[in-house]
Amino acid sequence: MKTIIAAVLFLYLPLANKNASSTEVLQSMYSRYHGHWHKSLTFNQTTERYRNDSLIKTSTWYETIVYPDLLRIDFDSLKSSAGVIFRHDSTYAFRNKKIVRSTKDENELIFFLGGMYSMSFDQVLTHFADLHYDLSKFHASTWKGKPVYVVGADKDGDKGNQLWIDQENLYAVRFIKYDNNTKEEGFFEQQVPLKKAWSETKCSFYINDKLLQVESYHNLVPDAPVDMGMFDPNH
Repeated sequence: MKTIIAAVLFLYLPLANKNASSTEVLQSMYSRYHGHWHKSLTFNQTTERYRNDSLIKTSTWYETIVYPDLLRIDFDSLKSSAGVIFRHDSTYAFRNKKIVRSTKDENELIFFLGGMYSMSFDQVLTHFADLHYDLSKFHASTWKGKPVYVVGADKDGDKGNQLWIDQENLYAVRFIKYDNNTKEEGFFEQQVPLKKAWSETKCSFYINDKLLQVESYHNLVPDAPVDMGMFDPNH
């Protein structure tokens, strides 16, 4: 009985700040949500594009995610002939129902905003390393008045790829990435519960501290039936 109680406490109580590490935080996230996170998510989003911090365009995107690493975005309409497919480690842009560009480039946001719970934990650790997160680095901080764990940095202001995790609910609220001499930053806000998991409903993205894009999500549906052919670039 004591063993069962200890396991439950490990899943649902925040970690002790002074004893935690990046790997332990990721393990706690994985233990809480593996097997409980939705397998797919559909929604539409209002997308605001910015240049020099000024709004230049607003549009509607229609998105379908199948975890761990599939995402299709249709621009402006569900019957659109233009959009983008993220499939495993590749990205395909299409226009007029034809692929116009393909690159070896994954959408890593899918990974730490849900995809990690559809993988083994060893694969999770390996993938964080592949994305240049130094899991030997860790600290506790606050973000917008709430306590967070920071995976991949020893202190605020460090210039290393890092993921900020809400201590209470163990979901991502911020990432900072310094690859290719560029600072990328994203904020994940206004989380809503979906079954036994969560989804952010507002995301803001910055490049070199300049606002690039703000996304607001609507009509979120977890685990809706998905035609997997929609992710086939040759379909």
